[in-house]
Amino acid sequence: MTARESSTSASAPAGHGRVHVVTPAALLGTVAALFALTVVTVVVSRVDLGAMNVVAALGIATVKAIAVAAIFMHLRYEGRFHVVVLVGCAVFAALLVGFVVFDTTRYQPDLRAREAAETRHR
Repeated sequence: MTARESSTSASAPAGHGRVHVVTPAALLGTVAALFALTVVTVVVSRVDLGAMNVVAALGIATVKAIAVAAIFMHLRYEGRFHVVVLVGCAVFAALLVGFVVFDTTRYQPDLRAREAAETRHR
């Protein structure tokens, strides 16, 4: 055990004996990838893909979120429990958004018919 590992493991919370240090090259590489994906997002937003624009934007955002979680939140180096918790939260959030979108689009025809009837009566 090196002096650096022994000094950091002494200050680590109980039960967290593993110590990992992310190299500056990995951090800078992740930042460069995030900037590149941001450029890709801007380029894709200027191309008319129809309904696929949203899918493309969400796909790129998902890749960026995975990179941030894996490197900056150190999930790449943690146990599987933390990854399972994060994925569970993401699935729950996706379900919540899905139900909201479903509920919103379910009543759109009724709302449009009501708006049309109101404009005819004016």
